Amino acid sequence: MFTGLVTDVGEILSVETRGELRRIAIACAYPLESIALGASIACSGPCLTAVGLRRQGARTVFEVDAAAETLARTTAGEWAVGRRINLERSLKIGDELGGHIVTGHVDGVATIVSRDDFDGMSRFWIEAPHDYARFIAEKGSVALDGTSLTVNAVEGDRFSVLIIPHTLAVTTWGGYRAGDRLNLEVDLMARYAARLAEAGK
Repeated sequence: MFTGLVTDVGEILSVETRGELRRIAIACAYPLESIALGASIACSGPCLTAVGLRRQGARTVFEVDAAAETLARTTAGEWAVGRRINLERSLKIGDELGGHIVTGHVDGVATIVSRDDFDGMSRFWIEAPHDYARFIAEKGSVALDGTSLTVNAVEGDRFSVLIIPHTLAVTTWGGYRAGDRLNLEVDLMARYAARLAEAGK
């Protein structure tokens, strides 16, 4: 489980295809000794397992395997050397739940429609896959590229989020533009509420 509060921005150092798997090496600022083999790390949304660890200069490098389902359902299939990705370590009992409950199981890929910058902030309009748009509600929560965000407005399959200066500075959001694709995880509560409503019909 995660909160959608990004704790580091990693850099992809290598991508290697191994049959149906893709082995991805990611450099980060986490201390090497703080990551165990088998640890779960949210990488711009999808929860991936650390299968290799090493130190490279001042940075820690962890390796993950992205399987066919992850490559098909997320943007991981587009990741290339040099790409920056949002990182979050999994929750420990007693950690502060500052964002919302995020599982790291990406539902689909959303697309940025527009970006409007003002007063150091940025408003993004985003188009969700039609099948998941019904789970997105005004003032509700959504996870985009592993970032917990509040939905400001909803118009059909499109919704807007406001990114504050701090988030623009400490995540990958500062570099996003119209046309960019984002990993979308809808709010778990909204999913179960919709399921219960359907069961009651």
